[in-house]
Amino acid sequence: MKIKPEDEKKLIIDILKKYNVPEKDAKIVADCIVEADLKGFTSHGIGRFPQYIETLELRNLNPKPNIKIVKDKKATAVVDGDLGFGQVVGKKAMELAIEKAKEYGVGVVATRNAGHFGIASFYSEMAMNNDLIGIVMTNTEPAMAPFGGKTKILGTNPIAIAFRGNKYKFSLDMATSSIARGKILEALRKGKKIPEGCAVDKDGKPTTDPKEALEGSILTFGGPKGYGLALAIEVLSAIGGAEVGRDVKGTANPKEKCNKGDLFISINPEFFIGKEEFKKKVDKVLEEIKKDNALIPGEIEENNKKKRLVEGIEIDDNLYKQLKEICEKLGLDLDSYF
Repeated sequence: MKIKPEDEKKLIIDILKKYNVPEKDAKIVADCIVEADLKGFTSHGIGRFPQYIETLELRNLNPKPNIKIVKDKKATAVVDGDLGFGQVVGKKAMELAIEKAKEYGVGVVATRNAGHFGIASFYSEMAMNNDLIGIVMTNTEPAMAPFGGKTKILGTNPIAIAFRGNKYKFSLDMATSSIARGKILEALRKGKKIPEGCAVDKDGKPTTDPKEALEGSILTFGGPKGYGLALAIEVLSAIGGAEVGRDVKGTANPKEKCNKGDLFISINPEFFIGKEEFKKKVDKVLEEIKKDNALIPGEIEENNKKKRLVEGIEIDDNLYKQLKEICEKLGLDLDSYF
């Protein structure tokens, strides 16, 4: 079955309000979740929402956090999220990075004590839409063994980079694992296999079983190159005082408080070659790519978005059951949103 994007957004907001999440914060969470579903990042869309609800119920997510800027020095800042929704903390952090980039040419804001923040491009594109360059990264609880190792130490550690010209835009959003952990969780929920070459079981043997993959280790993309990037993101994401390596918890397990870190960077081209000159260079190279009949990072997601804004967002049977259970507990009629 399918749900209209605006109805999915209303459903999320209505549920979160029942858990005492302020409406303005609920709207931010809903915007990010729906954006993920529209772009095709369904592992980070409403399919992830039941995890947030369980985390709220276990009091490992704060519905009314006291978000504080604990360090603020010119182009840099550190934000403590007080265990608030990652989407709410992340939006505040990127807004601050954008503000600093406009004043200083660059803004770098690190966060700690914030929940899973959804898709990283939600924030990098905030900078892009202000004619700035956005770079976002985060670490997660261990999911990958280092290249040549067998112990899960690194997270799937995504990175997003976004910028635009006058005609084209570039929006990269990727995990440093061969497959996002959310995709494996989604496959487990749907009773499907994962692609070959993405993960190994606890004995180090290749597997396409999502349960075995979660018990084992996801592989890095590109072998040692993906490993190197994942390790760099692991450390850089924690620059604001968050945990690293095997001490990171709570990004996938609702039973634990989230202690990962996020890093939001905004760069203002005006302080370098100027915004318009930068846009010309962006359009020049992206035009060459389009003439070569190739896709630009973010283009598939934009096409998905156009399609799903018209056709709606798919809700599988198991997800429907999870949402139904949540709604019945709260006195909401799930079917009224379809």
